[in-house]
Amino acid sequence: MTHDATTPCLLFADIFPKPVMAKFDQRQGSSDGGAILLRAADRRLGLIRALAACLDDERQAGKVQHEVSEMLTQRVMAIACGYADANDAARLASDPVHKLLVGRDPVEGDDLASQPTLSRFENSTDRKPLYRLGEALADCVIERHRRRLHGRARRVSLDLDPTDDPTHGAQQLSFFNGHYDTWCYLPLLGFLSFDDEAEQYLATAVLQPGNAPAGRGAVDILRRLLGRIRRAFPGAVIRGRLDGGFATPEVLDFLDAQPRLEYTVAMAKNAVLERRAAPAMRPARRLSRRSDATEHVYSECRYRARKWPRLRRVILKAEVVRHPGREPKDNPRFVITNLKQSPPWIYERVYCQRGDIENRIKELHEGLQIDRTSCTRFWANQFRVLMTAAAYVLMQELRLRAARTACACAQVWTLRERLLKLGARVVRSLRRVVIHLPLAFPFLASFRQIALSFGASSG
Repeated sequence: MTHDATTPCLLFADIFPKPVMAKFDQRQGSSDGGAILLRAADRRLGLIRALAACLDDERQAGKVQHEVSEMLTQRVMAIACGYADANDAARLASDPVHKLLVGRDPVEGDDLASQPTLSRFENSTDRKPLYRLGEALADCVIERHRRRLHGRARRVSLDLDPTDDPTHGAQQLSFFNGHYDTWCYLPLLGFLSFDDEAEQYLATAVLQPGNAPAGRGAVDILRRLLGRIRRAFPGAVIRGRLDGGFATPEVLDFLDAQPRLEYTVAMAKNAVLERRAAPAMRPARRLSRRSDATEHVYSECRYRARKWPRLRRVILKAEVVRHPGREPKDNPRFVITNLKQSPPWIYERVYCQRGDIENRIKELHEGLQIDRTSCTRFWANQFRVLMTAAAYVLMQELRLRAARTACACAQVWTLRERLLKLGARVVRSLRRVVIHLPLAFPFLASFRQIALSFGASSG
């Protein structure tokens, strides 16, 4: 490899029929040429503009080189493109496509903000602007789908679920969590789905201390989201689906008090519920012995815990689990509900459907690294979580626009590889900017459909 500062190159002399030289001389080149789709998605959603309006800028105006909206755009777009850390800013500062995404001239525009500038930006936020950011995120997502569905959804499903965010340092409010067996934060994520659609859309992301009970703050989050959903979809029935950590008296009382709200909430087993499930466990064991496989039997009961003001309906799933080489294991499951349908329908058609949000959470962890909360200040880490949530909203918008293409069901990391990670050469003239993309591009049809749906014209 040569060390020529102007045209570094690599020579492969004996691999191919002829010597092949790779020259790094594209000064206006970028490996994120397809990221212009993110800018188009944000323009339609108005997401980053709405988020930036929630942030205060207390810097002296005459000394500002990077506006708040520019730094927010820079971080959100970089996260969507796979650059989760502010440390990546130095490598992207002169990238022409990333400068274009921020709104700067791709060739002659000033470089983007540096890592120290972005770190100061992340640490400049506090509780109140972050609260407004969370509200703006939910408003943008709900308004997007109100327009898409013309406010006529029959049913809106709301799923809340915490996830672990391991910490590795002296982050504020990082605590040991026995369930996850690690020091961590616990982001609480909320997703919306409409009618019978498979996709769940991220609408809220609240960072919590590592020792926070799952139900902490759930009532406040539910109240804010339910009000917004009802205003956007006044004729819809709302269905809440919650995991076992939310089966607290406060959450259940709140759910019971809501009009036109259906809910299913998992509940941890206890001695009383296990006794109620015992009659159904006996036939489940017989079925499992005969089939030598996992079997289950459904039942139900009326149950009142000590701190509950009334009896509630509990669906019982008496299950015997069998694995090769292991002893069969009783695995009774319990779900509290106010639905009137049969136990199998409620458990399998309603409650179990919430399991798909695990795929959305996996995308947030592995695709966008929502757990990259390495700032010392808790509120700075909450800001990072919200910026990652904004990046995920943009990626979900790309997936929504890719309906009936090869990218319609692609995970976030696959969407990035297929649509965003394109080698590009940027050329600017007096009249326009041209991004030269590869002609041999296997997902050109998907890219074209998404671009046209955002208002691009065919030329």
